[in-house]
Amino acid sequence: MTKHSPSARERIVAGAADMISRRGLNATSIRETARHARAPLGSTYHYFPDGKQQLATEAVRYTGEWVARSLRKELEAGPVAGLRAFLALWRGIVVDSDFRAGCPVLAVSIEEPPADETPAALVAAAEVFAAWEGLLAASLRAHGAEPERAEQLATLIVAAVEGTVAMCRAKRSTQPLDHTAEQLQALILATIKD
Repeated sequence: MTKHSPSARERIVAGAADMISRRGLNATSIRETARHARAPLGSTYHYFPDGKQQLATEAVRYTGEWVARSLRKELEAGPVAGLRAFLALWRGIVVDSDFRAGCPVLAVSIEEPPADETPAALVAAAEVFAAWEGLLAASLRAHGAEPERAEQLATLIVAAVEGTVAMCRAKRSTQPLDHTAEQLQALILATIKD
């Protein structure tokens, strides 16, 4: 079986996600993203004729699906396994980048949008967070959590992990992840029935 080789477009989207995770949206340019992805600048504009917002939107969706794939797989073993995988994924990103990278979905979410519009990338970020919450809540419900409690705990998990990733970058330490992992796991175990 042949291994999938990413297309130029996929490399650009992945490169944009990486750049946004390190620098934020405002500090990431199309030119730098093309260079980072080793793609011609012209092809970047060809694939993303609406410019930086279109590229940022696709980078957010790319990250969202990448994380969701991991969550779906690990949540098959239950919400605690899903939590551990979610935390391990972000631990890998912050440690492997020497605490320089975080979550591009969060980075897009905290950028100040223009006063007269809600950018597509911000809408995509909200959808990604909702998808992650939905996966976690479904697993919690499947393991006996009351529906409203499952929804609230799923939101807490996503919010805590996203905030913890930012704290890890600031402190240049994984200690916030360790503390958050223990507390979230205790909450999950107190919420599920099995």
